[in-house]
Amino acid sequence: MPAHSIGSANISFGLVSIPIKMFTAASAGGVSFNQLHQKCGGRIKQQQICPTCNEVVERSSLVKGYEFAKDQYVQFNDEELKTLEGEASRMIDIAEFVPLDQVDPIYFEKTYYLGPDKGGEKAYRLLTDTMKQSGRVALAKYVMRGKENLVLIRASLNGLMLHTMYFADEIRDFTEVDKGENAKLKPGEMELAQRLVNELATDKFKPEQYTDEYRTRVLEAVEAKVEGKEVTSLAPQAQRAQVIDLMDALKQSLGKRGSSGSASAAGADGADAKDLEKKPAARARSKAAAETTPKKASGGKR
Repeated sequence: MPAHSIGSANISFGLVSIPIKMFTAASAGGVSFNQLHQKCGGRIKQQQICPTCNEVVERSSLVKGYEFAKDQYVQFNDEELKTLEGEASRMIDIAEFVPLDQVDPIYFEKTYYLGPDKGGEKAYRLLTDTMKQSGRVALAKYVMRGKENLVLIRASLNGLMLHTMYFADEIRDFTEVDKGENAKLKPGEMELAQRLVNELATDKFKPEQYTDEYRTRVLEAVEAKVEGKEVTSLAPQAQRAQVIDLMDALKQSLGKRGSSGSASAAGADGADAKDLEKKPAARARSKAAAETTPKKASGGKR
């Protein structure tokens, strides 16, 4: 299925304007459930109830409230909030170029692919290749759906990607977290830890070798339930030895790696997971319908 654009904009690069289209780069692959009434199997309907008036409130009667003190709110309607939104603009005005390694990944929020819009192919190619050669990424501010965003644009996979980012005041202070800096390491522990890291080290990141095993098990259970089978299998329980001493844990980890060899990539389960993702309930219903449909008698024309 061809990629579907979710919007368009213009990247301002000095006096150069580059029309681009935006595409969603990723989507979560979790399994979602609905809340049902166990007694009858009916899907639960959620209602907004006011505890003060003890009555169901329609959506048209709702306003937004900001709690400025305990149980004290100031109210805003949609029109008032609309006037406070950032000025609608399709322009992504690049403010500066910085080295990518200077940007901590904690700031990244969501990723979009960018492609050239009509007439912007040459300028898009120019910015992509220039950023790739310079090793720098672009920072800009962009208004999306009324919300002002800090965004980062980078050259990747022979094109441009846009990452929406958290502002600095949205990142929590890590200094408030105890990092065990007063812990005393024994001689040799760092050496053994480094050996273990080297044993597990690879030169490339291969995300395709990792699959969501929980999602696979859930979809298998869905398939079984749709077909009327009883689900009895549970997730495999990892057996871990109770090792208290850090040095012993490192030595046992290295010994286990040496005896078993390098771990094999978990690619075999990937195909099964993809098959299961194709709406197991629908497949099971089709199968059941085929089994119950009477077959036509074969024979020649009369």
